[in-house]
Amino acid sequence: MTDDRTIQAPARRFTGKVAVVTGGGSGIGAACARRLAAEGAAVVIADIAAEAGEQVAEALRADGHQAAHIPCDVALAADWQRLADTVRATHGRVDVVVSNAYAMAIAPTHELAEPDWHRVLDVILKAAYLAVRHLHGLLPAAGGSLVAVSSVHALRGRAGFAPYAAAKGGLEALVRQLAVEYGPALRVNAVTPGPIATPQWRFTSEPDLRAEAERTVLGRFGTPEEVAAAVAFLASGEAAFITGATLPIDGGMTIRL
Repeated sequence: MTDDRTIQAPARRFTGKVAVVTGGGSGIGAACARRLAAEGAAVVIADIAAEAGEQVAEALRADGHQAAHIPCDVALAADWQRLADTVRATHGRVDVVVSNAYAMAIAPTHELAEPDWHRVLDVILKAAYLAVRHLHGLLPAAGGSLVAVSSVHALRGRAGFAPYAAAKGGLEALVRQLAVEYGPALRVNAVTPGPIATPQWRFTSEPDLRAEAERTVLGRFGTPEEVAAAVAFLASGEAAFITGATLPIDGGMTIRL
């Protein structure tokens, strides 16, 4: 499914900074939490999956990093308010927000239940709005960064994924809007992953996994760590002149006819 690649973290670009990562209990979110912690950030993992989120936080603390898990349904304003209050009391600031939590409902659009439609859009798209609404006052006067995790589904259609595609497409539009609305104090960017070796693929057959990999130019799945490296770059001072951008992390999937 993937080759064995490791991404080495550069200098500690986030020493003294605080990062909130939604959906940080597994997959891309967990890799982002590990990467930001390795570069010096105090990491707050916001995840509705309490056990998974706490396990990631515990592992980071065991490695000497500062990390905490806050149970959070990112679709709920009350949960965001509780998270903001906790972070304000503990750290007094937020420097980086990674809006990564996702939900999925796969069905032909005419058969999709309305609650499933709303849940997917709320967890992916509404959550980014709620993050800005509740954490804006905690972001520093300059240098703050929000990175949203989008998907190639924002750019290419596949039957059965209507709410996911709509949410990710809306997320990329929202990123551009927020960049204009809050710059220069806040930079807002997105990454657009293709097939990434996360737990969501665990029930996929080997032939289907091979076919998915072959849809990329590089002929393989990406790793969560490769996405996390791009997220860390966009959140760091090295990307200080980048805002409103979407960076494909898709192995060339979206450039192929």
